[in-house]
Parts: sequence; C-alpha cells; structure tokens
Amino acid sequence: MSMEISGRKAVVIGATGLVGSFLVHRLLGQPEYGLVRILVRKRLELEHPKLEQYVVDWDRLGDVKDLFHHMDDLYCCLGTTIKKAGSQENFRKVDLHYPIEAAKLANEQGVSQMLVISSMGANAASRVFYSRTKGEMEQALSSVGFRSLHIFRPSLILGDRGEKRVGEQLAAHLMTFMDRWMKGKAAKYRAIHASTIARAMINIALVRAKGNHVYSNEVIHALGTENS
Repeated sequence: MSMEISGRKAVVIGATGLVGSFLVHRLLGQPEYGLVRILVRKRLELEHPKLEQYVVDWDRLGDVKDLFHHMDDLYCCLGTTIKKAGSQENFRKVDLHYPIEAAKLANEQGVSQMLVISSMGANAASRVFYSRTKGEMEQALSSVGFRSLHIFRPSLILGDRGEKRVGEQLAAHLMTFMDRWMKGKAAKYRAIHASTIARAMINIALVRAKGNHVYSNEVIHALGTENS
C-alpha cells in the first residue's frame, strides 16, 4: 500500500457467502475500519473507497501471503455444503484446510485477531462428519497462536443465499415459524439471521479481548442485536 491507512484493517475470506456479504458491507460502513481487504475466487461488483479486492487461488494461498501483512483482523466466513462441494474431501478443503492455511499465514504476517464462523455442535470427536470437521477446524485454529481468537457457533443461518437449498429453505421456514415458542432450553436452537452474526463478529472484534473465546448461538443473538 502506497498510502497510510487510518483505522483498523480487516481481511475477509468467504466474503461472497451469506454472512460474508453482510459482514463486508457492515465493515465498509464501520468508522473504526479504514481498510477492508477481501480475498475471493471471482471479483465482486462492489466498489468502495475502503475496499480492496484480490482474486486468489485458494490452493496456492501461500503465494499471496503478503496480503495479510500489516493487517489487524482476519474474518473467516468460509463454508460450503457437501452437495455443493461434490465430495467430503472437497468439503474439508473449504471448511477445514483453507481456514487453517489462512490463519497460519495471517499469524505469521502479524495479524493479531481472528474471528471465524463454526457451527453449533462442533466437536472434533463427533460421529457426524459436518460437526467433526468444524470441531477439527476449531481445534487447529486454537493452536495457531493468535492474540485473540473468536469462534462463533450459530444454529441454522437465515438469509437470502441467492441459490436453492431446498432442505435448508424448508428448515428455515419452520424454525422462523416456531421462533416465538422457542423459550427456555429450546432457545439455544433458534435460527439466526446472517446479519446478526455479522454484527456480533464486528462488535466482538472491536473489543479486542485476548485469548480464545467461543460464542454459542444464544450469545451471538445477544451480541448481534441492533442496539448491542
């Protein structure tokens, strides 16, 4: 960068996804941030004075490790489905290997804080492939060595994905309908809107608390309310 940037500098991976798109737009309007750098497979039709876009090959991320240099926060919203990925191996690439590789490079380049979306039920010892993969990701990221690591475990994520996921759409309609009755112990399973997660991530990032932290679905709801 040839000019001095005032304010915090964020790198976002997974910027084209449901939560990632909300996150990028909110970061661009956040006065605390002077630069938002997104790493994407395909350039977005989005222009903003604070925004930098870089098209990268995720299998050769080490070739562009300098993109993490002099940045403050790494936001990871990477995620896919087995159906979209085509195989469990490809799913693990997107949801496990890419976040870990990005985290290691960012840490080496001086990024002090990472914020990442995982999932409710993440557990490296789970028999469920999805939950096990997310748990393995959390486990690996926890040992990278960031000054601050924030892991968000949402329930079903609501929002317009711009693609058809029939099963998720039906579940989303059902959980939205049932939301008013999900009290007490059931409250932790409430579906959550992507914009709420994005707000929660930024609110936590600005606190800059040291150490590794995990946020449950209930806590994300509270942290991501408009007035939080």
